[in-house]
Amino acid sequence: MGQDAATLLGAYDEHLRGPVELAGATDVATDGPLYRGRFSDTGFVTHRPLAPGADLPALVARTIAHFAATDVVEFEWKTRGHDLPGLAPLLRAHGLVPGPEETLMVGPVDLALGESAGPVTVRRAGADGDTTLWLAEADGVLVGTGRLEVVPGTPFAGLWGGAVDPAWRHRGVYRALTAARARYARAHGVRLLHSDCLPTSRPILERAGLVAVGTTTPWVWRR
Repeated sequence: MGQDAATLLGAYDEHLRGPVELAGATDVATDGPLYRGRFSDTGFVTHRPLAPGADLPALVARTIAHFAATDVVEFEWKTRGHDLPGLAPLLRAHGLVPGPEETLMVGPVDLALGESAGPVTVRRAGADGDTTLWLAEADGVLVGTGRLEVVPGTPFAGLWGGAVDPAWRHRGVYRALTAARARYARAHGVRLLHSDCLPTSRPILERAGLVAVGTTTPWVWRR
């Protein structure tokens, strides 16, 4: 059984925003509602939904000063479309540049357990902790790839890195990769799948039961 978009967005905000996004960071600092992480020479900023009345100008100014005082070459501030409307104009005014807007997709893993489609075989190629790599092959030739990233301590796993050989598009390869990852995820206790997707992937994920619950845009500051 599916869930409505508001319920799914609530689960996303509760489990997938904040400190969980900074797993693997070499340094994490907080400033009120903000979490600022460092990954080698790059930085990342995230937060849970901001409360009305948050002092956005001060938060933005302090964040830029924070990273400017380090040797990072750039940092990303990940925004969501349902955050406070005044944030994006402030980021632009301070010189951050927006990347492509992506759609936040969330859905129950059970709805994505379809049979593998298309003339391909999908197999798990390897694992790195909670991350697994999946390959789609036709007669031993690689035609598509994708990752599954289980988010520890949450009911979620993410579908990432989907890529299909142009000659094999529209033949069910991405759908087969999605179904295989979903079956593996459910077997490992996952209840919900999520993905930040571009328009090319959205229709396939919707057919797999994921729902568009919002948008996300990366805003990038560079020296």
